[in-house]
Amino acid sequence: MQAEPKTSLVGEEYEVEIGPVAHGGHCIARTSEGQVLFVRHALPGERVVARVTEGEEGARFLRADAVRVLEASKDRVEPPCPFAGPGRCGGCDWQHAKPGAQRRLKGEVIAEQLQRLAGLTPEEAGWDGTVMPAEGDKVPAGQVPQWRTRVQYAVDASGHAGLRRHRSHEVEPIDRCLIASEGVSELGVEQRDWSGMESVEAIAATGSQDRQVILTPKPGARLPIVELDRPVSVMRVGEKDGGVHRVHGRPFVRERADGRTYRVGSGGFWQVHTKAADTLVTAVMQGLLPRKGEMALDLYCGAGLFAGALADRLGEQGAVLGIESGKRAVEDARHNLADFPRVRIEQGKVESVLPRTGIIEVDLVVLDPPRAGAGRKTVEHLSSLGARRIAYVACDPAALARDLAYFREGGYRVRTLRAFDLFPMTHHVECVAILEPAAKGL
Repeated sequence: MQAEPKTSLVGEEYEVEIGPVAHGGHCIARTSEGQVLFVRHALPGERVVARVTEGEEGARFLRADAVRVLEASKDRVEPPCPFAGPGRCGGCDWQHAKPGAQRRLKGEVIAEQLQRLAGLTPEEAGWDGTVMPAEGDKVPAGQVPQWRTRVQYAVDASGHAGLRRHRSHEVEPIDRCLIASEGVSELGVEQRDWSGMESVEAIAATGSQDRQVILTPKPGARLPIVELDRPVSVMRVGEKDGGVHRVHGRPFVRERADGRTYRVGSGGFWQVHTKAADTLVTAVMQGLLPRKGEMALDLYCGAGLFAGALADRLGEQGAVLGIESGKRAVEDARHNLADFPRVRIEQGKVESVLPRTGIIEVDLVVLDPPRAGAGRKTVEHLSSLGARRIAYVACDPAALARDLAYFREGGYRVRTLRAFDLFPMTHHVECVAILEPAAKGL
């Protein structure tokens, strides 16, 4: 017998008391029947009317938006962005919260993930519980810092650029993005007709005047002639191979961080906040305290940001091995670090390349893994190398907490943890954990 189809609850409304914040940009509530709701556009302690956006009878949880606020939190503000709110742009999660409240909420998420997944209290993690704003991001409530140097726009059926709605392929047309950096905004992507394009990515490098637009055309579409108010390189994503190819201008942008210039190829990874690269390099170097002549690993090294910072501080007798899976990123890293003869960059997945290097001991390790984290296998290998300090840079507190638990099994403890709000208005947060052998903490 076929099971009876479950009844969708989308559109149903519940009056609920909002509970604690949860990882992912929403808060937890329960219906009078005990059904769990993950509610966006709400704040802890509020009473709201929540409208279900996803879920069905008998589901473990439902997703919902707060469509009416009956009792508001003192941390609530009118969203500065006219495109924020239920059913609209999904790029920001906390436009309705004061800047200080956003950081407190992110701190609560970090603390909850550390406790639940790693069994660590903030004190055991060497963390004071605060999330620090980036330099220049201390703006009054109701204002938005312009921090995002890379914005991926979707294009609707009319050729208008916009941003995706939350958990949807639908496009919210916009005339500006408030969190976009000044360099991105001045490209005027939102004012152009992009008919025939699937998406448009705008990049404004930090520390240089480099600007780039990457176009992803629909199958068979012709590329538009891009004439903007300032010099800009134009790239396209290939229909068949998915690669990024030059149309005109440089196939890269030049980013500045830690006193060096880094070439970053089209589509390559670079921190999107204008101050992020310098903020993270400072935190990592302050935590590691590199010494002349030491050997270091930089895993998931991208264009070589941390490898360059390490090499500069380790001196002529020091050595750095970087590992990165992206072919173009490896080419960039080798170019960027060519003036350091004792820096080597290997291409491949960390879990595959690291065992093949034959390295059995190192002094320092930096790892900046993707959102999923490094994983047990890689952490076990790193724990066997005897590094005196390890710097773990994490964009996801859940992945960080899981990997910290693996490091503890491998004999490492967290010496310090610092958290930075490098993604204001969103639920994302960046952490830098410094680890050392547990015996040193006794």
